Amino acid sequence: MNANEKMLGLTEMSPQEISLDVLLEKYAKGEESSIQDVQARVASALASVEQPDFQAYYEEKFLWAQKNGFVPAGRINSAAGMDLHATLINCFVQPVGDSVSSTTNGKPGIYTALSDAAETMRRGGGVGYDFSTIRPKDALVRGTRSRASGPVSFMQVFNASCSTVESAGARRGAQMGVLRGDHPDILEFIRSKDQGGLTNFNISIGVTDEFMNAVANDTDFCLVHKAEPGDEKKEAGAYLREDGLWVHQTVRARDLWDEVMKSTYDHAEPGILFLSRMNAENNLYYCETIEATNPCAEQPLPDYGCCCLGSVNLTRFVKAAFGNTASFDFDTFKEVVTLAIRMLDNVLEATAWPLPQQKAEAMSKRRIGLGFLGLGSTLVMMGLRYDSDEGRALAQKISEVMRDTSYLASIELAKEKGAFPLFNSTKYLAGVFAKRLPKAIRSAMSKHGLRNSHLLSIAPTGTITLAFADNASNGIEPAFSWVYNRKKRMAVGDSKIYEVADHAWRLYRHLGNDVSDDNKLPHQFVTALNMSASDHMKMLEVVQPFIDSAISKTVNVPADYPYEDFQNLYMDAWRAGLKGLATYRPNSILGSVLSVASTTPDVPAVASIPDDDLLRKQFDGRPFGDLESVTSKVQYMTYEGKKTVYLTVSFIHIQGVVGGERATIERPFEFFMPAGQKNDGQQWISASMRLLSMAARSGGSIAKALADMREVVWDKGTVRCGMITKEDGSQAPMFHESEVAAIGYSLQRILMKRGFLDAAGNQVPITVLAEKFKNKTLAYGMDDLAYEADAAPITYTATGKKCPDCGAYALQKIDGCSRCVSCGYVGACG
Repeated sequence: MNANEKMLGLTEMSPQEISLDVLLEKYAKGEESSIQDVQARVASALASVEQPDFQAYYEEKFLWAQKNGFVPAGRINSAAGMDLHATLINCFVQPVGDSVSSTTNGKPGIYTALSDAAETMRRGGGVGYDFSTIRPKDALVRGTRSRASGPVSFMQVFNASCSTVESAGARRGAQMGVLRGDHPDILEFIRSKDQGGLTNFNISIGVTDEFMNAVANDTDFCLVHKAEPGDEKKEAGAYLREDGLWVHQTVRARDLWDEVMKSTYDHAEPGILFLSRMNAENNLYYCETIEATNPCAEQPLPDYGCCCLGSVNLTRFVKAAFGNTASFDFDTFKEVVTLAIRMLDNVLEATAWPLPQQKAEAMSKRRIGLGFLGLGSTLVMMGLRYDSDEGRALAQKISEVMRDTSYLASIELAKEKGAFPLFNSTKYLAGVFAKRLPKAIRSAMSKHGLRNSHLLSIAPTGTITLAFADNASNGIEPAFSWVYNRKKRMAVGDSKIYEVADHAWRLYRHLGNDVSDDNKLPHQFVTALNMSASDHMKMLEVVQPFIDSAISKTVNVPADYPYEDFQNLYMDAWRAGLKGLATYRPNSILGSVLSVASTTPDVPAVASIPDDDLLRKQFDGRPFGDLESVTSKVQYMTYEGKKTVYLTVSFIHIQGVVGGERATIERPFEFFMPAGQKNDGQQWISASMRLLSMAARSGGSIAKALADMREVVWDKGTVRCGMITKEDGSQAPMFHESEVAAIGYSLQRILMKRGFLDAAGNQVPITVLAEKFKNKTLAYGMDDLAYEADAAPITYTATGKKCPDCGAYALQKIDGCSRCVSCGYVGACG
């Protein structure tokens, strides 16, 4: 390489193996094999919503924008231009009401919300929820004369549902669970993931300025809800406040805050959302309320709000990287940003919407979120440390230019296509964020309107950065490490370790520099773990004022980072005017997806061909021809009386190598509830069956999904379904914590009778399945889920503890022994 090439900082490098793998696995479709192929499809798809005479013009422009640094979000790259009903929107926020099935105060019942979420995730979208509406644990439920089980128990329902789509398609189900800091169950929520629970959720507490001031001033704070507490809480001092809310408990705010910080330090959750600031700085403060965010928190959203996202790769605008004359090309940056705004606005027209409410919300506000990626790598290429004043100054300038260019672009779109329907010039321009805009932009907006209510959002960009940006740093983050190992889940369910290099580090080496010793790299090569937590936060502090939505930022600290330096991080974030923050410190429960490479893995001298993992084999769709199926009539009893459903499981035969020999196993492939029997209260069954089918086809663990279903709890009392056989041969009814659990049990029984699961509901080993198929020892049907026709509804008069055998809450102390008055179980005596 000659000196001139070095000075120019040419970035033509061969792609990394993981970049190609991720591109082909997640984004390339059909015969596509390169970034350019994907970009051409996306450009054509988004240009197709323009006026016919201008489609060819904008297709060329949109392709140019992508080649010069614009990277649409993952869903857009994956599904745009495909004949699919998948959404191009990354994430949504969806409401959850307090009722089990009916709509209250405009929010759908819990199981309706579950069905909506299942449909959204089925189409590829992640979901955020505020569970604060759900009444706290042990609050009165007058309609059923029972006690509420609390929001955390219902989060387990959503967690179990998400488990069934965890491996479906190219996108893992993603969820954010939010609970307000003044909810009576906030302590249970904070601790809900301490032992690795709720694995399909990120969790964050939503706090108000009132709470933060109580922490700062060391005063008491009321935990409140509209739901009436039980007698025990009333006897302990609970009371009805003048504003109509019940004060369930009064706590010292700092004690609660200490629980938050200790949990965050030990378990990396909960994150923090500053609700007062999110709403105060919301451009649409006059027509919506923010209660939650999408799963990665870069977009505070109202009910049914969406994340229409894209990022600009900042490394593409660095001239003469690593040289004394390194500079940032703001002129080209502005051109790319302008086109990116138009492309994201077009996404709202080109996408399929999982729910009509989501489309209505998007069309009335046209919210989009343009951000950037590669900030950390860009600063390195410019010779600036991420944790320096100079580095923050450039990040601030880039953010300001992106803001102003985006708003001008949206004003131009409003001239051409019209302003978003809920635009109110007077109220909008009176907003906190709008007041910070330059006078010329405010004047143009007042005259012409604005196409999009929100324009800016800095998202995490890990996967698209790998595929489209040569592993430039993620979003606003610094590099994690210059060279590291990344554990990536493969299609068959196992993991593969890749060596991954940061783009700036690769380019520095490509220009002929020595990178063999990290200690000898120039001063600007500073990683996430080489700086203090406060330095991470300071970058947010300078960028956030220019971002009208929010920024997804995780403060990464090493395992030995002192708690004394960590404990004030969230308080400092609040005082700095941020909208939220998350942290990550490695621990034994969470482990780490990324690990710094220390040694080269040993390569076996002799490679052996492993058995096929027939349980993990994936299928894109149902094969032609017939499938063997089992249909079971299932009856169960609730407080409402007897309910009957028909459940069908279809099976597929899969061939491969097991134990070094050709073999065949039978695997469940489809779960469904035949048409004509659904009612409003059982929509969730159909949704669950669809999700189970997706998991089955994608090689997910059906045993785990059904076990998760059996753990779901509701607040209506136990459900009777199935029978247990006692040692003397007599039978007694089986009780479950919810209808979801009863259906999970029924499906387990089908698969137990079929020989796919063992008697405890665990997965039968693949070698045993192969032997069963070879000897044709498959069973059919089931015979223990029906009840006598005149069986009476459950009255729930029993007040005992839960029986370990039958599940009924009928374990009482009789004659000095624990006895179940339902099934006769005898426990400990004395």
